[in-house]
Amino acid sequence: MDSEAITAGRRRWQARFDASRTRDADFTTLSGDPVEPVYGPRPTDSYEGFERIGWPGEFPFTRGLYPTGYRGRTWTIRQFAGFGNAEQTNERYRMILDAGGGGLSVAFDMPTLMGRDSDDARSLGEVGHCGVAIDSAADMDILFRGIPLGEVTTSMTISGPAVPVFCMYVVAAERQGVDPGTLNGTLQTDIFKEYIAQKEWLFGPEPHLRLIGDLMEYCAERVPAYKPLSVSGYHIREAGATAAQELAYTLADGFGYVELGLSRGLDIDTFAPGLSFFFDAHIDFFEEIAKFRAARRIWARWLRDVYGATSARAQWLRFHTQTAGVSLTAQQPYNNVVRTAVEALAAVLGGTNSLHTNALDETLALPSERAAEIALRTQQVLMEETGVTNVADPLGGAWYIEQLTDRIEADAERIFEEILERGRRAVPDGRHPIGPVTSGLLAGIESGWFTGQIAEAAFRYQQALEKGDKRVVGVNRHTGSVTGDLEILRVSHEVEREQVRALGARRAARDDAAVDAALGDLLDAARSGRNMIEPMLRAARAEATLGEICGALREEWGTWTEPIGF
Repeated sequence: MDSEAITAGRRRWQARFDASRTRDADFTTLSGDPVEPVYGPRPTDSYEGFERIGWPGEFPFTRGLYPTGYRGRTWTIRQFAGFGNAEQTNERYRMILDAGGGGLSVAFDMPTLMGRDSDDARSLGEVGHCGVAIDSAADMDILFRGIPLGEVTTSMTISGPAVPVFCMYVVAAERQGVDPGTLNGTLQTDIFKEYIAQKEWLFGPEPHLRLIGDLMEYCAERVPAYKPLSVSGYHIREAGATAAQELAYTLADGFGYVELGLSRGLDIDTFAPGLSFFFDAHIDFFEEIAKFRAARRIWARWLRDVYGATSARAQWLRFHTQTAGVSLTAQQPYNNVVRTAVEALAAVLGGTNSLHTNALDETLALPSERAAEIALRTQQVLMEETGVTNVADPLGGAWYIEQLTDRIEADAERIFEEILERGRRAVPDGRHPIGPVTSGLLAGIESGWFTGQIAEAAFRYQQALEKGDKRVVGVNRHTGSVTGDLEILRVSHEVEREQVRALGARRAARDDAAVDAALGDLLDAARSGRNMIEPMLRAARAEATLGEICGALREEWGTWTEPIGF
């Protein structure tokens, strides 16, 4: 790009910056020297390929979505939490909000994630142990008691039974007197990554995509600010994928959901802004920053050039980040505070829109209150003390960062081509009812290709770790320590007994005829092709349980078993 084009770009950025609101804050160094809101080539410089880097707030958004960067608005501190029953988790949420957290993120226990009730025989010993137990809308009422759902944005990390859980959330808002149309938050819902990495599905891919399409339609029409899909790379990376695999598989999943929306006749400029992303921030500092920058650039280009999005908001890749749980060690757990801070800084320098920082004890148990506070304060120190909010994309233009960004982008594009080729082989005439990327995703899932690729990457890393080529302090280097045992959070078995008792009392007090009628209407919608959200909402209002709703659909749609691979 020549100097005239660079100068014109800076003028465009300056006009957008001047028209934007910025925070009332001190934008100087610790020594008191003022800093510019963005840096780039000098007006007399030319810079080959600068159009791929650009200015903040300008396509392809490599340097961020907004011309102001964090001067306009800092990232949202959104701490992931949930344990025991709804009452216990509500207390933790209040602590997070009172301590300065900007949003909530719900962790559910394993029975809830699998669409099972707490009194299901398969739930025994698991209730409340890796998240909060939610059996019906009454639990949602307790979970958010005293927390105004019309004002607090809430993310819910659940995919298989995401749609009935969303309906219970809507009912809880109604019972607070909140207009559901004003709700703002995020539901994970990403079933592709379950088949690829996390393994928490209920049915086969097609019924899940049917439910997701219904939710996308409903939210686009009725809850416009709510984001019905958070496409998740986090679990893909935690399963052992490389940075490029995490990026490519996640964005390909996103393209699949774009195709799903288009197949439903939705307008891309209307529904695409409701898609968000969820990435892992791992320990390789510069690689992670480059990954986030490449993600925005790839998504913007594909949404514009492949899928026809014309508005900037539809081309934006908004993402939440969580620091890498898999990088935490049980050995010398206080080292995890350092790891988490480095990973959080990478996410911030990569331009994350919201952030969760892991607690030092999460490799051993759910976070204690003290560890959760340290994790929260880690973000607040970064935000308030380090100056990282002063300049948009401060590493933009650095040779190493830009070449890493280009390399990860190229690696991702090669993986996209592999996925498309699998789709072409599966559907030679190219007439998949949803779209070509979806065809490739389903072919890769059904053949076990994705899980095989991730397993190979994980095996290579484990070999390097055991040989000592990859080093982890406290594990294969510097193993001597004066650290003693941590006091960890333990969930009492009384939680399960009380949850089961409360569930039984709730069933005894409800109108069973209303539940049966609502579930019957839900099944009729499943069979007839009607949108299933309203019938599911009626079931939630009648206090139908999660297990009953998911069980009825399991009987209708069956279950799914992944292919065996070696």
